[in-house]
Amino acid sequence: MLERLSELVLRRSRTVLIVTVLLALAGGAASATLFDKLTAGGLADAGAESGRAAQILDEAGQGTPNLTLVVSAPTSVDDQAVTDAGTELSNRLAAEADVSNVTSYWIAGKPPQLRSNDGRKALIGATVRGDETTVNKILDDLVPRYEGTHDGLDVRVGGSAMFWKETTEQSQKDGTKGEAIAFPVTMIVLIIVFGSIVAGLVPLAVAIVTMLLGMGVLWVVASTTDLSVFAVSVVTLLGLGLSIDYSLLMVNRYREELAHGRDTRDALRVTVTVAGRTVAFSAITIVLVLAGLLFIPLPAVSSLGYGAIITALMAAVGSLTVLPALLAILGPRIERGRILRRRRPAAGPADAESGFWHRLATFVMRRPIPVATAVIALLLLLGVPFLGIKLGMPDERSMPESSQARQVTTLIRNNFNGAELNALQVVAQRADAASTEVGDYAAGLSRLPHVGRVDTVSGSYVDGAVAVPATEGHRRFAIDDGVYLSVVPDTTNPDDALRLVDVVRDQPAPFPVLVGGNAAVSVDTTDVLIERLPYTLGLIAVAMLVLLFLLTGSVLLPVLALLLSALSLTATFGALVWIFQDGHLSGLLGGFTVTGTIASTIPVMLFALSFGLAMDYQVFMLSRIREEYERTGDGNAAVAIGLERIGRMVSAAALLISIVFLAFTVSGITYIKAYGIGLPLAVLVDATLIRGALLPALMRLGGRATWWAPAGLRRFHQRFGLRETVPAPAEPAASAPVAETAASLGRP
Repeated sequence: MLERLSELVLRRSRTVLIVTVLLALAGGAASATLFDKLTAGGLADAGAESGRAAQILDEAGQGTPNLTLVVSAPTSVDDQAVTDAGTELSNRLAAEADVSNVTSYWIAGKPPQLRSNDGRKALIGATVRGDETTVNKILDDLVPRYEGTHDGLDVRVGGSAMFWKETTEQSQKDGTKGEAIAFPVTMIVLIIVFGSIVAGLVPLAVAIVTMLLGMGVLWVVASTTDLSVFAVSVVTLLGLGLSIDYSLLMVNRYREELAHGRDTRDALRVTVTVAGRTVAFSAITIVLVLAGLLFIPLPAVSSLGYGAIITALMAAVGSLTVLPALLAILGPRIERGRILRRRRPAAGPADAESGFWHRLATFVMRRPIPVATAVIALLLLLGVPFLGIKLGMPDERSMPESSQARQVTTLIRNNFNGAELNALQVVAQRADAASTEVGDYAAGLSRLPHVGRVDTVSGSYVDGAVAVPATEGHRRFAIDDGVYLSVVPDTTNPDDALRLVDVVRDQPAPFPVLVGGNAAVSVDTTDVLIERLPYTLGLIAVAMLVLLFLLTGSVLLPVLALLLSALSLTATFGALVWIFQDGHLSGLLGGFTVTGTIASTIPVMLFALSFGLAMDYQVFMLSRIREEYERTGDGNAAVAIGLERIGRMVSAAALLISIVFLAFTVSGITYIKAYGIGLPLAVLVDATLIRGALLPALMRLGGRATWWAPAGLRRFHQRFGLRETVPAPAEPAASAPVAETAASLGRP
């Protein structure tokens, strides 16, 4: 198929470019409305207990409170004038078409949890109905009409709805800023790597096409399923990185073929046919690794999977069509604008043995045990902080201090004793609102540790007794086929709130109950990640073992590749905890608030992306080593020469994609910064310590067993495996350097 594709691109290069540019422009046009289809949250499992409770309450018009108004008065909130103004403001909010479940200090019987410590501030809580996209549009109209001064009262608007709205806006702004930094820096590095202005711009052209195509496909996917705004950052930044990776691989091979004496058309044909197989194989590898995320029922996690899968496929399409078409049109003009003396690619084994990577591999393979021991010990040491990881959910502290939602929540934390707005919602299905069972159950819940008050249809309960008899306001707790209870904690400590979820769920009830609320969502999110993660990892492992066997024809090498890729992440996860949980280096990263936890989705998402990229480089390296092994039949020489031929390109690719990912660090959102540190670190560790030291050392120790496979599997690989060997121009005395390399290392 790739042979036919190469012929098509060579014959119709201008047509290929025109078609892909038109498709890219269409994708770019569609992406203009993409953010209207995306959500900011996506950290809740709709099928979990908290998700089912939220759905029942949403259908009843009593969803989890997501809007908070902090009302400041010039005098006491209990003064009659302030009471009248606060009541009128509360009733006005309750009359809004898309707002329900309104409660406030003045209309709820003046509970102390809704009154500030100084008595001059009070809270109004409400639920804005709809999905996150709808809620964002409603807030655009609602917030300007309520924020500011009303009848002498100063009103500030916050709550989880504002938090997610600002997260969407911040993500969009950070993405634009990151691209503005990544593009020019990447362009400069590309020009230095290629030594030519024209050659350096070609990968960027491919990257732009990839990103625009990816945005168009993302728009289509977002029209059919829930996607997080994070998917856009994945498509833009990962699209830039992968396109450059694949372009480097293709151009590197193209130059090698020219050095072998092929003409331009023949060199392009071999490049598309041979290096193109590796690009396609690499894209499939990333797709299968990231596909594991689609089985985790959290839109934020699955969105990363969708975004990365789309990006990998579009990057491969661009690299196999747009890039060769550009090279065919440019021809020798690819070297125009040369600023550096051109580095001649290694044309044969003799040249390959004179380079840095060959010397490094030879050094390592002469001392495999000390090198392997030192590298493994270092990586394990760097990963030690990960043993102390504490998972949590992102809250307002993950946003910059300029965030309005953060400021309002901080104001509440500092001035109010209770945790009214963090109440658990307990849905009592098939409960009779008129029966005594509801009151008895509510009284029992109010006796539990860290429960400040329980509200339901029969009144408000404190310490097992009725504190406020049922009023008109309590009627809202009656829903279709049951009632619900609001369990208000007496603490703002997040650990106490999480423990309270389990305590309430373990409490005996005379009817079926579902426990929801923000703390319950956090518990269920962590539980679903722990439950689904083994299946995801198992799927990834099986897929990678099969794919890498097809690539190498070896039974041991796929296992070795999996272990090395996993080991390369130890430093990344150790740094993740050391920096973002423990708070080191905060000042160097633009400052962020240390919460003492890591968002529970970050390790999973970071693992998938980092592991996918690690396997991507595995494919690059092993495919070239395999090619040399088939040519020479000598494992040690294959590693040394293969590493020399591909090592410089992999290093350049790792550097460039790290620059792209570092653009994440400009984000004002803490958990986005974590990707900006974790991904580059994972890539650089993998491209240096793993590929430059540990892989050669372990392959040397494995000897010929490294390439072993049973007879049946060998026949299977000969028929279905990926093979990249191509005829090369005659190379005088080609076997001598190979024999010399083998002799210097000692044959296994």
